[in-house]
Amino acid sequence: MSSPPARSSHQDDWKQHWRSFLGAVGMSFLLLQLLFLGNMSYLYGTQYRDSERIHQLKLLYVDFDGDVIGQSVLDAYGALQGATFPTLHQASTEDFASGRDVRNAVCHGDYWGAIYVNPGASARLAASLSGAADSNASASTALTYIWNGARYPAFAQSAVYSNLLTLIEATRSTYYARNASNVLQTLLRAPSSSTASSTTSTALTAFLDPITATEHNIKATAQGGRVLYNTVSIVMPIIQQFFFMMALNGLSAQFRLFTRLPPRANGLLRLSISGCYTCVGALGMVGYIWAFRESWAVSGGQFVLCWMAVWLYMHIHFQIVDVLTTYVPMQFMPFCILTWAILNVASTVSPFEMQPGFFRWAYALPAHELYQVLVQIWSDGCENQLRTALPVLFSWWVVGAGSAVVATHRRCRVAVAAAAAAVGHEKGLEDRMADGKAESVRTGSSTQGILPGRETERRDTIEMERLESAAYGPRYPTPLVSGDAGR
Repeated sequence: MSSPPARSSHQDDWKQHWRSFLGAVGMSFLLLQLLFLGNMSYLYGTQYRDSERIHQLKLLYVDFDGDVIGQSVLDAYGALQGATFPTLHQASTEDFASGRDVRNAVCHGDYWGAIYVNPGASARLAASLSGAADSNASASTALTYIWNGARYPAFAQSAVYSNLLTLIEATRSTYYARNASNVLQTLLRAPSSSTASSTTSTALTAFLDPITATEHNIKATAQGGRVLYNTVSIVMPIIQQFFFMMALNGLSAQFRLFTRLPPRANGLLRLSISGCYTCVGALGMVGYIWAFRESWAVSGGQFVLCWMAVWLYMHIHFQIVDVLTTYVPMQFMPFCILTWAILNVASTVSPFEMQPGFFRWAYALPAHELYQVLVQIWSDGCENQLRTALPVLFSWWVVGAGSAVVATHRRCRVAVAAAAAAVGHEKGLEDRMADGKAESVRTGSSTQGILPGRETERRDTIEMERLESAAYGPRYPTPLVSGDAGR
């Protein structure tokens, strides 16, 4: 009894191809490892030793008092100055005549924060120490510090706000170092009468808490979702456009749009669809930001402005994905989309002042400019970067629109070639079948004349599939849509 040869033939076939299979797996293994290693190394590189670049964040200091408290601030900064502390730029009262001018400098984006000594602060403190004034009132008016919580909220809170508080606390320490002995001697020499006791109590209270600061946060941004605004929310629009592009290409293939409509009509159709889709997508993105805003004080007008900015951003990415999917083969598409997403989010994950200089080329990326626009909207007009952000964004849109037009023409041209190849393939198959039948009648064989045409048929099929993939790929079948809708 002979055993079936099927198992043996499968094993022999596997023995012939296992090396090729493992080689292909190894290549995919290596390329994808390098892809993620390279992209994540780039992203982590933006944060490499960022604490040593905190000194690149500028703080403004103005002394409207010109006395001991102002000098205490400078002494405190001298003790804190270093790579891990923001740089304090002292300006004269001629350049900044009032606290409003200081606030405007921070609002304009020239400085990440500011601190100034209020006029007469030292005199009021001296009066409190002598018992002649209300110590609490005088102490609370000594310093004012300003920062913008909407500008990179996580970094602003950790690198700006916390260091301003550190500077204020150090100012108290330096004040004590300069004046503690003299004030204590004055308090100890005070008489013991009831009136003097009350005066001494007031002076002692002022001495224990000599300098208190008033905070002015241009835009308080304390909600939990703030950490997502410049990270995940930047990446999602790119992924969203890629998925929709695959669905749109799948529908175009089902309905054979590139052969049924001329390039102009296809271009207008894709433009209309992309405009509607990105408009609704932008509305959804801004909608969930607003839905989870908690107590964030933003208005309906700011909602609309954010919607328009995100709409432009999404449409830019739609055009970029459209062009990439036209010219880049599917096997390289993950490399393009992932790299593009990482490059964009790396440009917004932290301020460029905190990143190595190499990464500042990302000023040219749409994600960075979108975030600059959003910060201005959220800050009620502060941090105005429209002079650079809008030209960059619209440049991307114009170039993307022109490239998408060319890409659509190419898709239509390749789709027509694929359709012609399909017609030729069917006609050739019919001719070969007819020739095969005639040959079989002449020779008495049912296969002679058909087998030689199989190789030609296989080559024609491969070419036809290649052209169709180039025209309509990459794509996936849309759920709930009939597969024969375009027939």
